[in-house]
Amino acid sequence: MLYQAPVVRKCLLAHPRFQLHFTPTHSLWINQVERWSAELERRCLERGVFCSLDDLKAALEDWIKARSDEARPFKWTGTPDQILDRICRYCDRISKPPHYEPPQVW
Repeated sequence: MLYQAPVVRKCLLAHPRFQLHFTPTHSLWINQVERWSAELERRCLERGVFCSLDDLKAALEDWIKARSDEARPFKWTGTPDQILDRICRYCDRISKPPHYEPPQVW
């Protein structure tokens, strides 16, 4: 493992405030990062007008502060079966050609 390499071990011992946290490559933590980024884009950046980098920085800092002040855990609102069913319906819908209409039965 990486942390067993002498160079890495020496560096970690020299800087005890740094800690390595290993997560599996298939871990779901990245989904939370993606969710946060999507929320940032939708609620802060999407319709924003920023005339300068300082304006953008201020908007980002204000949004992050407001979100942190109102922070609450994310809760799944559906059962696993409901979520999978919705994904299947979505995949079915997007796999059809554009403007697809099922044949009418007379």
